[in-house]
Amino acid sequence: MSGANGDPEEVARAPRIPGPRWAADDHADLSASGAPPEVPVEPVEAEEPTRADEPARAAEPVPPSHGVLKSLLGAWALSACSAEETQAVEAHLTECAPCADEALRLRDAVGLLHAGRDLDLDPLLRSRVLENCLGRRPARIPVPAWACPYDAETARLDALLRDIGESEWHAPVRLKWFEGERPASRRTTVAGVIGHLMTVDGLVSTALGLDDPLGPGAGEASPTERTEAYWQGAEHPPTRGVREPWRDQSHTLIRTVSFAGRGVADLTVAYGGFALPMRDSLLERAFECWVHADDIANAVAYPYEPPSGAHLHGMIDLAARLLPAALAGRRRGGLAAPPRHLVAAGAPGRSLHLEVEGSGGGHWYIALDSPAAVASPDHAVAQVAMDGVEFCQLVAGHVPPEEAAAGKDGDREAIRDVLFAAASLSRL
Repeated sequence: MSGANGDPEEVARAPRIPGPRWAADDHADLSASGAPPEVPVEPVEAEEPTRADEPARAAEPVPPSHGVLKSLLGAWALSACSAEETQAVEAHLTECAPCADEALRLRDAVGLLHAGRDLDLDPLLRSRVLENCLGRRPARIPVPAWACPYDAETARLDALLRDIGESEWHAPVRLKWFEGERPASRRTTVAGVIGHLMTVDGLVSTALGLDDPLGPGAGEASPTERTEAYWQGAEHPPTRGVREPWRDQSHTLIRTVSFAGRGVADLTVAYGGFALPMRDSLLERAFECWVHADDIANAVAYPYEPPSGAHLHGMIDLAARLLPAALAGRRRGGLAAPPRHLVAAGAPGRSLHLEVEGSGGGHWYIALDSPAAVASPDHAVAQVAMDGVEFCQLVAGHVPPEEAAAGKDGDREAIRDVLFAAASLSRL
């Protein structure tokens, strides 16, 4: 062992400690000096001192493998790498030609991206997809062509109702129509509008022998009377719970007319003061469903598009066919000019050329002096040109006749009478 300081000289001068003795040594003769034999001591090499201020040697970093660097190329192209990763990737690109080519392709692809583009879905996408599906899907039930507009519009409205929240069912909605010479309106809620549609659809249910949503005692009340009875008879304001009975009723109507045979199209649906055949009644109900769905959409800020061109054309055609009778009714009430040239039933008479532009448009000729007269291009004394949706808004009572955006030519009195007659087709 070494001394306290590890000096070899001190080790030599230090007293030796005798080693262990054998038992026989106690009786053996000692040497003349009386000293025990020396035990050899092996010298101990002193350890090299370590300097306290010398830093520990750090292990050299291992460069990333080719696979790791290749996997970082996409992030590098998007400038999403850390500084160390960027340095490693760029150093690798100077040595690896395949990775360099791939990096250039990725950078070019990143350049095609539009960073400022809104990634939210187009709010009208749902409506377009739904319309496309309704136009392409094979129907499980062979729905008659004349019932398809009602089927489509109730499905579109149901999709809107499924998307709105609980509170939006109580959003205020103002229903508009035209009475006599002036517009009228009534305030209700989204739920109240659905109740209105359900009660008026009940007229069709009654004609088909189905249950009336107002019960068996409703009788042959007009649409307005039925709606007022529903609103006033409810103990509480309508809520979203009205959606299910309205939806079930519309599905039942479609199933019934689909399986009832051809004769069902000619069944009479009474509206109180007038009547329509079933084929026209469901078209009228499709029109009102779209109009009030648009009212709801405006109330809850929901994007909503007009019906498809084919369905819109059918709605415009129905309104054009109803115009001569509406004009005659206003004339009986003193709200339109008297006829100028009466002709026998079935004979051609004075006519107005109604040109409807846009989707669902076409050309119609309206008999002016008698509903029984035959409208003819050869006897046209005036022409009105309007957009299809604008004309439907006029028929719905949403646009006053004086403000309708229409191109006019010819007999001004005839034009005014026809525009007011179109607005008079509306009701609550």
